[in-house]
Amino acid sequence: MSELILYNSLSMPAKVFFLSSLFCRGAFSEVVMAREKATGKMVAIKCIPKKALKGKETSIENEIAVLRKIKHENIVALEDIYESSNHLYLIMQLVSGGELFDRIVEKGFYTEMDASRLIRQVLDAVNYLHSMGIVHRDLKPENLLYFSPHDDSKIMISDFGLSKMEGTGDVMATACGTPGYVAPEVLAQKPYSKAVDCWSIGVIAYILLCGYPPFYDENDSKLFEQILKADYEFDAPYWDDISDSAKDFIGCLMEKDPEKRFTCDQALEHPWIAGDTALCKNIHESVSRQMRKNFAKSKWRQAFNATAVIRHMRRLQLGTSFGSSISSSNSVAGPQSRAPAKSQSVDCAPLSLKDCETRTPLAGAGGVPGGARGAQATTPLHCHGHPHWD
Repeated sequence: MSELILYNSLSMPAKVFFLSSLFCRGAFSEVVMAREKATGKMVAIKCIPKKALKGKETSIENEIAVLRKIKHENIVALEDIYESSNHLYLIMQLVSGGELFDRIVEKGFYTEMDASRLIRQVLDAVNYLHSMGIVHRDLKPENLLYFSPHDDSKIMISDFGLSKMEGTGDVMATACGTPGYVAPEVLAQKPYSKAVDCWSIGVIAYILLCGYPPFYDENDSKLFEQILKADYEFDAPYWDDISDSAKDFIGCLMEKDPEKRFTCDQALEHPWIAGDTALCKNIHESVSRQMRKNFAKSKWRQAFNATAVIRHMRRLQLGTSFGSSISSSNSVAGPQSRAPAKSQSVDCAPLSLKDCETRTPLAGAGGVPGGARGAQATTPLHCHGHPHWD
C-alpha cells in the first residue's frame, strides 16, 4: 500500500496517509480513499492536478472558500488542504454509502415517505447554505451520496465546484449546471438567485417518485425549450399511485417564475414534507425499473456543453420562450423513451501519483499557496491494477 506524506507547516508534524483505491473521478480531479496512519481514520483525498486548473483558478478558490465556510450534518466536510508543486490535495470527509439512485434500485421496498425523508434532508442542507449566502448551482442525484452503507444512513450533498457566494458584487447570470436540472431563468441567461437550487430539488423529487426525468428530448434545443416553458407532466400510469400532495409539492418547486417558486423554508413547511400526506405504498418496482432504464451509468456520464446549446438556441430564437406561457401543443417524450440529463464535464489528464514523488519544499497548510512545506511520497508508488496509476 502506498504512502503519501503531507506537511502542514514547518512546526507541525507531517500527516501520513495510506492510499487505498480510486473512489471516483470528477471533471478535473480524482478522489482517492485513504487511511490516516496516526489515527486510522478513513478519509477521501481529492487530488487536483495543477495543470488541469489553468484558467480555472478562481473556480477552485471559490470551492475551497465555500467549503471552509460551511458545516452541516448533510454536507460533505472539508477537513484539510495541502498543496504540492503539481497538485492540490483536499482532505474530505469520507462518504461510503454510494449514490442515491444506486441505493434506491438495490432496495426491495421504497415509498413516497422514503422520498419525502430524502428530500427533507436535502432541503434542510440547502436551506442552511442559503442562510449562509451560498447557492450550490449544481444540485443533481450524482451529487447526493449516502454517508454509510447502513439502511438508516443520512444523505450528503457534495461537489461545490459551481457554488457561488451571494453578495460578492457579481450578479449571477452564468449558464452553468447540468441541463436537466437547471432552472428556466438560467437557460434564459437572466440574472438568477438561490431559487435555482429549489427548482433543482423539485426535479430530483420528481425523479425520486417515478424514476425518469421530467424533461427529455433527443434534440438538446428542444430539451431546453421544454425547461424554459416548465413543460412537464405527471404521466399515467407512472403517477397514478402518487399522492396529490407530492404533485403539489413538486409544482411549488418547479414553478417557472422564480418569484413565485417556493423557497427552502416554504418547502420544508409543505404537508408532503412536514405533515403526513406522503404515502407508504411500495412503489419500488415501478421506480427502480425506470431508474435502471433511464439512469444507466453509461448514459449518465455523457458530457454536455451547455453554453454551446444556448448559442444554438439563440440562433433558433428559442430564448424568448422563457417569457411566454406554457404551450400545450408541444409534445413531450414519453417516459419509456426518456434518458437522463447529460452531465456537464471538463476533460483533464489522469492523475499520476508519480507527481507526488517530489521532495522540493512545497506550499503549506490551510489551502493558501506559499507555505513552507507540502506533499511528498516516501517511496515510489506502485499501485498495480489501477487504471490511471500503472
